[in-house]
Amino acid sequence: MGIRVDTDADKKEAVIEAVLFTMGESVPLEKLAFVLGASLEETKGLIQDMMARYEQENRGIQIIELDGAYQMCTKKQMYEYLIKIAAQPQKQALTDVLLETLSIIAYKQPITRMEIEKIRGVSSGHAVNKLVEYNLVCEVGRLDAPGRPLLFGTTEEFLRSFGVQSIDDLPQPEAGMVEEFRHEAEAEMEIRLKV
Repeated sequence: MGIRVDTDADKKEAVIEAVLFTMGESVPLEKLAFVLGASLEETKGLIQDMMARYEQENRGIQIIELDGAYQMCTKKQMYEYLIKIAAQPQKQALTDVLLETLSIIAYKQPITRMEIEKIRGVSSGHAVNKLVEYNLVCEVGRLDAPGRPLLFGTTEEFLRSFGVQSIDDLPQPEAGMVEEFRHEAEAEMEIRLKV
């Protein structure tokens, strides 16, 4: 068996692996390219090669892309084995109210609490606070308006939890469904007004 000589690409891949492993969270492509002293294209190519190789070699880890950033994580298929070693992590249950609020934020972000309440028709402070606590939503700035209300948007944890790479990958409702939702909302408003 011959001695393997590390190439420049091998060294760069090792650096990417070390950075992603150590950071434990996603790292933007630009930062990885800067660390490597390489172009964005070269860096992205190296990462994609690594992703394909990890998959081909059937490793327990993978690199995922999250909105132009990359993170090393465990493959979902390995969770049952990890549970045997560690205590089973507590999954937060999302109620219908939280899911409704989260979907409004995901599709309308950045959005203020008042805008969320206008769409839902009820107070949403508790729901927004819970979503922030679960790290699915975060404050993304302030609206340039009187009182400078907080703006909310989704987090990388939201992308991970729902298995999408970016907000642009969220499913878009069909035109017929939008009309059906509108009729349901109007009917619900009529019932509320009669009560």
